[in-house]
Amino acid sequence: MEAEYIIVGAGSAGCAVAFRLAEAGKSVIVVEFGGSDAGPLIRMPGALSFPMRTTRYDWGYRTELEPGLGGRRLAAPRGRVLGGSSSINGMVWVRGHPLDYAAWVEAGAEGWDWRDVEPYFRRIETWDGGASSNRGHDGPVHVRRARPVEPLVRAYLEAGRQAGLPATDDYNGARQDGICLLDATIRNGHRWSAADAYLRPALCLGARLVRGLAARVVLEGRRVTGVVLSDARVVRARREVIVSASAFNSPKLLMLSGIGPAEELRRHGIRVVADRAGVGENLQDHLEVYVQVGARSAVGLHRHWSLAGRVLAGGRWLLARSGPAASNQFEAGAFLRSAPDVAYPDVQLHFLPLAVRYDGTGALCGYQLHAGPMRSRSRGRVTLRSREPADPPRIAFGYMSHPDDWHEMRTAIRLARQILRQPALAPHMAREIAPGDGVESDAALDDFVRDTAESAFHPCGTCRMGRRDDPLAVTDPEGRVIGVDALRVADSSIIPRITNGNLNAPSMMVGEKIADHILGRQPPG
Repeated sequence: MEAEYIIVGAGSAGCAVAFRLAEAGKSVIVVEFGGSDAGPLIRMPGALSFPMRTTRYDWGYRTELEPGLGGRRLAAPRGRVLGGSSSINGMVWVRGHPLDYAAWVEAGAEGWDWRDVEPYFRRIETWDGGASSNRGHDGPVHVRRARPVEPLVRAYLEAGRQAGLPATDDYNGARQDGICLLDATIRNGHRWSAADAYLRPALCLGARLVRGLAARVVLEGRRVTGVVLSDARVVRARREVIVSASAFNSPKLLMLSGIGPAEELRRHGIRVVADRAGVGENLQDHLEVYVQVGARSAVGLHRHWSLAGRVLAGGRWLLARSGPAASNQFEAGAFLRSAPDVAYPDVQLHFLPLAVRYDGTGALCGYQLHAGPMRSRSRGRVTLRSREPADPPRIAFGYMSHPDDWHEMRTAIRLARQILRQPALAPHMAREIAPGDGVESDAALDDFVRDTAESAFHPCGTCRMGRRDDPLAVTDPEGRVIGVDALRVADSSIIPRITNGNLNAPSMMVGEKIADHILGRQPPG
């Protein structure tokens, strides 16, 4: 129960840190509360809706009442399993836009500009999309370019062209703007998670896995020397503890350890070790709606949605790792600008050849675009529910609390409709299911958003990086927690401002880069 480095959390970033430290010959213990990632519900890409609503794999968190969404509580899934959320996510691989990282530097994260992080993305990837100087070809994370066979996906791409929208051959390469095929973390018909890419290789190199719930870090004076588990076991760190427990659980663990806003800690009877007002603040996410169309006939995935259809698709996957279950079905999308004067894309679309909610409920014969703004100005927070480690944190995103978000969400819906109403999709379209025919005015669209918008499950920002003299920064640009020694955070919580698109790739990049900071290494060339 002792090693040079203790990593709390076997998720996207934590697994990357574990592998790079073990590869360098360091002794590593990874503390993880979740269970095994074995079994078809995780391994089968087409089954992606099941793990995130299964308590075996998901923490099962829900938000507090969200005033901007009519007082609804939203699901806030995070992976409670080896591989973390990379084992339950939609598998879409998005690096973000170079200007996202310029905003990180402006927020005080020196050394995180695009020229600093892009080499890490290349180091991470094995991309199967062909020769490209912008992409990696020998990294631990296998990234597959979609090769759609579903006619609806091809019709969507043609509809984008008919709408006069730009297109891009590689949104993770030289140009993000446009209608595009999507990349996914799938290898040979399997989900390829952080556990596959990093954790299992790290264990082969001598890293150890300890199962347990981290209750708090151990402090001797202001130096962190280990982690106390909820069953009173202590895991000792000779050098450092690295917290990689998610945008929800990383700030929770810091606060349980006495690191956070003094008033919040005292309210729960926790001794204040470091008064850091930014712990739990700056919570961000991508919010989206489903623009759904009912189809004239059984097209798309609906023909596989019956019990018999799912049995056949599952059997094909089990026997040959092929067929519809071998794809995450998010094979096409878009990154678009809401107005000509916007500096870079601020709307993301995902096309799905089925009308269904992200959790797999409410399936109808049809197809849909997930549409939402990328750079919401709304901010939320994570706070403690109690001082008990087993109690979930309070999660309040403050969705739609900034007036600009309403205009941007309406624009995203109208862009989605512009594509879905083109001639290429007209032969398939029976009617618009949602928002619905006649729902056109700003007020009507706002009601639709208020009643139906859901998280895209991209939380970040709650232990944000910044300058050491910034009172709201939690970590410095090397992930070191300000106010204590020998403690770092490495996961999506240190992101100062949310990036364009899905967050699995930036989270793994954070793990890779923080590992180099720990080791004192220069960035890859």
